[in-house]
Amino acid sequence: MTDHVLVINAGSSSLKYSLVVGDSGEAAASGVIERIGESEGHQVHRGPDGEFTSDDPIATHEDALRAAIAAFDSHGPALDSVQLAAVGHRVVHGGASFGAPSLIDDALVAEVTDLVPLAPLHNPANLEGIRVARRLFPDLPHVAVFDTAFHQTLPPHAYTYAVPYEWQEEHGIRRYGFHGTSHAFVSEQAAKLLGRPPADVNVIVLHLGNGCSAAAVRGGESVDTSMGLTPLEGLVMGTRSGDLDPAIQAHLARELGWTVDEIDRALNFRSGLKGLTGDNDFRELTRRRAEGDDRARLAFDVYVHRIKKYIGAYYAVLGTVDAIVFTAGVGQHSAEARAASVHGLERLGIHLDAVLNAEPTKTARFVSTDDSPVAVLVVPTDEECR
Repeated sequence: MTDHVLVINAGSSSLKYSLVVGDSGEAAASGVIERIGESEGHQVHRGPDGEFTSDDPIATHEDALRAAIAAFDSHGPALDSVQLAAVGHRVVHGGASFGAPSLIDDALVAEVTDLVPLAPLHNPANLEGIRVARRLFPDLPHVAVFDTAFHQTLPPHAYTYAVPYEWQEEHGIRRYGFHGTSHAFVSEQAAKLLGRPPADVNVIVLHLGNGCSAAAVRGGESVDTSMGLTPLEGLVMGTRSGDLDPAIQAHLARELGWTVDEIDRALNFRSGLKGLTGDNDFRELTRRRAEGDDRARLAFDVYVHRIKKYIGAYYAVLGTVDAIVFTAGVGQHSAEARAASVHGLERLGIHLDAVLNAEPTKTARFVSTDDSPVAVLVVPTDEECR
């Protein structure tokens, strides 16, 4: 019987899961449980017999994982009917210590806990998923896969900030990068779509969801990425500001008397699209923009302007680019965002096909013209099966 791996991606109010077939990497089943801790939850389970949904309340992450196990039992494949070899966990911040998947023990949990200040939105939820799963599957090995690991190949000139050098040596102040599992998977799939080995392909990957990041991938290795010490830097996101003048924080502290924690919360939870429009849902932003909402229009323009700047910057970093690749919720589903992000870049060899781009996307495909020197691709990401 083929080994299977249960993969868990625990968020602050959600839990994604997949049952991955070990020898193929394909998902035998997958699902997501959302609105954990709210009055009404939502679960989707995709198994061999189709898709099943439930809206029962889910109070805790332990309840969520138990609901996932129950869904496997009810809708297949039952976990006790397969050879479950391990449980894999997505962890966002691994610092400089973790460049590869690592066996989870108490020492690793302590190290990841120490990194919570660098990823306050993510590592606590990841740790809760680990604690719950270790209780429910005590006899299986548990393995952590880090979002930062793919970016360990960044050269020193790309990950070093121009700050007092001892900050890096003594406090780890440097660029780490995130969404690594997504950037790794998507860049591999892009190479397959181009019919070339990853080692021969240079791509710019744009992971656009509620969290957004760009990566310059040369020959299958990350050489630059937009997120930094934390997932706050870079592109405009759902609730995060992305790049801004660091003196803004000192200005707010002096002029308004805000504490560091207050400023940090504002930049992580009340900025980005939510700060500009009051709403972090890109679909709602698109609807409001189409109806002539000025704030939605401005937010959209700020969002795609930042993407376009990173495309240009990473084109310069790579020297030659074979493909621009859009992925994640917005990247996969928003034809408007894709079109606006590459508009005016024809002199760089980027030619979008408007008809192809407007078609809905469920599989990896080209949305550029046949004669475009630089391909434009849409590749659905799979952070659980990576």
